[in-house]
Amino acid sequence: MKLASLKEGGRDGTLIVVNRELTRAVRAHAVAATLQSALEDWSRAAPRLNALFEELQAGNAADAFDLDVDSLASPLPRAYEFVDGSAYLPHVERVRRARGAEVPASFYTDPLMYQATSAGFLAPRDPILAASEDWGIDLEAEVIVVTDDVAMGVSPAQAATHIQLIGLVNDVSLRGLIPGELAKGFGFLQSKPRSALSPVFVTPDELADSWKDSKLHLPMRTWINGHWFGEAEAGIDMQFSFAELIAHVAKSRPLSAGTLVGSGTIANEDTSKGASCLAEQRTVETLRDGRPVTPFLKFGDRVRIEVTDAAGRTIFGAIDQVVEKYSPR
Repeated sequence: MKLASLKEGGRDGTLIVVNRELTRAVRAHAVAATLQSALEDWSRAAPRLNALFEELQAGNAADAFDLDVDSLASPLPRAYEFVDGSAYLPHVERVRRARGAEVPASFYTDPLMYQATSAGFLAPRDPILAASEDWGIDLEAEVIVVTDDVAMGVSPAQAATHIQLIGLVNDVSLRGLIPGELAKGFGFLQSKPRSALSPVFVTPDELADSWKDSKLHLPMRTWINGHWFGEAEAGIDMQFSFAELIAHVAKSRPLSAGTLVGSGTIANEDTSKGASCLAEQRTVETLRDGRPVTPFLKFGDRVRIEVTDAAGRTIFGAIDQVVEKYSPR
């Protein structure tokens, strides 16, 4: 099934069930008011939501309406926790090689992760706001999963059973602010503003054979200003599966229902597949030509991120955002 949230009903939105074609929807108020509340009672809510999805798909859902993506908030407008990884080692290796640094041996056996911003997510059509282009505005096209309650100390095999929903995220980064923050040795803060989530989240079974070994096996397609930027394969070169990432996070603490876990920027060894962030493309250019030529995002630029099936049909809907200058009111 496919789930989304309308921009109504308060900060957590209103939960809706969306058909496979992303053309029709129905409010799920008889099951749960919000996606967060559904996740907190997932064993009861999921079968009822799935039944509603089947009714909608068959054209039998009462009070169904035409879906307007502009009316959508992110599926989870805010979350208790968002932890993001860097599971694609080609990305890590290139970035470190470009600055003359070795990849620590532990990176190949121990996931690289950080605590991300979760108090609010941009809707899939909301603008990317920044006060200055000098901040080095960048997209990061990633896959994201959502868990139910996860106990502390779970194994990867156990963690896999807690992946209930899958979606996309544009993990916006401000590259000009990152070096100064990392130099302090205490992680990201100002360099990581709010991210945007895909219009809908889907259950693993909706992906059929494209979801296996706790990885999404489809290309991540990105465009900037309507021009092709990349279609890196999400299932290739992912060093750690989502099950392994979840188990890593839960080593010393339980995870609450509604926790989001990100894959990190999708990247392949094969650079002909393009990139999923500008920093990656600039690194490829530096290693190849001695200097980067691709600029970071400017005000007025448009970013589109989408995953389609083998027939070219959208699965999660597209994240489609314009970069705008932020001016305090």
